[in-house]
Amino acid sequence: GTRDVQRILRWGSAARSKRVVVYLARGSGPPRAAWVAGRKVGGAVARNRARRLLREAWRELSPRVGEGWQAVLVAREAISGADAREIVEEVGELLRRAGVLSA
Repeated sequence: GTRDVQRILRWGSAARSKRVVVYLARGSGPPRAAWVAGRKVGGAVARNRARRLLREAWRELSPRVGEGWQAVLVAREAISGADAREIVEEVGELLRRAGVLSA
């Protein structure tokens, strides 16, 4: 819920790329994520698209994320021009760098 998201944003470690910031914290159970796109990303349509891109990237990558990780994926302004493939690669790279993604 919202309290989890706030906890992860405050205490989690952040990995940043051009279009995405991934905040990670240890939790329990299967890996879980939330998706955030703020006003800087654009209007409602742009924010919904950004969240959808992040959600799709997480759906593709999460089977390789270790048990107990909780993530908050935050869209940055630059996400607006990106396609799904680019976001999957970018989020994958961030998760790999953070050490939570298995090959």
